Amino acid sequence: MIGKEIRLERIINRETGKAVIVPMDHGVSVGPILGITNMKETMTQVANGGANAVVVHKGVVARGHRRSGPDMGLIVHLSGSTSLSPEPNAKTLVCAVEEAIKFGADGVSVHVNIGNGHEKEMLADLARTAETAAEWGMPLLAMIYPRGEKIRDEYDVEAVKHAARLGAELGADVVKVSYTGDPDSFRKVVEGCHIPVIIAGGPKMESDRAVLEMVKGAMEAGGSGTSIGRNVFQHKDPSSMVAALAMIVHQNASVEEALDLLNRKSGGKGETARNWPERRAAA
Repeated sequence: MIGKEIRLERIINRETGKAVIVPMDHGVSVGPILGITNMKETMTQVANGGANAVVVHKGVVARGHRRSGPDMGLIVHLSGSTSLSPEPNAKTLVCAVEEAIKFGADGVSVHVNIGNGHEKEMLADLARTAETAAEWGMPLLAMIYPRGEKIRDEYDVEAVKHAARLGAELGADVVKVSYTGDPDSFRKVVEGCHIPVIIAGGPKMESDRAVLEMVKGAMEAGGSGTSIGRNVFQHKDPSSMVAALAMIVHQNASVEEALDLLNRKSGGKGETARNWPERRAAA
């Protein structure tokens, strides 16, 4: 479908086949936390850094997406829950594919948590969304995490492999999963999935080096890019952090080269902010 191919090129670099995506859908799950209070300002920063796309909810599109400066793709997130819920892992659809099309979306995304009591509802939502997205030629990003009563370790390679394959099996075009900690284990995740696999930001990082080493490991394992939120938009210099990520993802730069770029561009501000609330279950 040529429509889907055209839209995919707006969120994935057509030359490298990889993507640096910045998710900023956290306002639904945890509210206006540090870094996303002023969405227009943050979107401008990540666009200037070279982000391929952002992920936002429908109500933010008119307030913050591009009207000047570098262009970047728009992925409208279709599901949500809040950290205030007694069951924050239970995601529900809050937007439809057709509605996202009206907002000018280049892609849509759905969040699914497996291994909990609401898995069947979220799988049904993913399947229906995949069917509708295919009908309209709309790329679908599936964010899938092992989170719930039956999950002992959400970074376990077997669980993450299952999550990635699930997205591919149910019709996603790209799947976002947690990084399993090292290139050897993450390579197994990539090998078991026939669609592009990108990594989430994972837990709060204590240094820029840790973030960049994670990204480098994922790329060495065959990953197709990143979808990192807080470690980007809560950085003291989001634009420079995005540029450093893009250098690894698109140019195969080393961690040292990316760190050097980050420190030069940020003027010594290259340090990740550390004061966001730890409410990851709903994010």
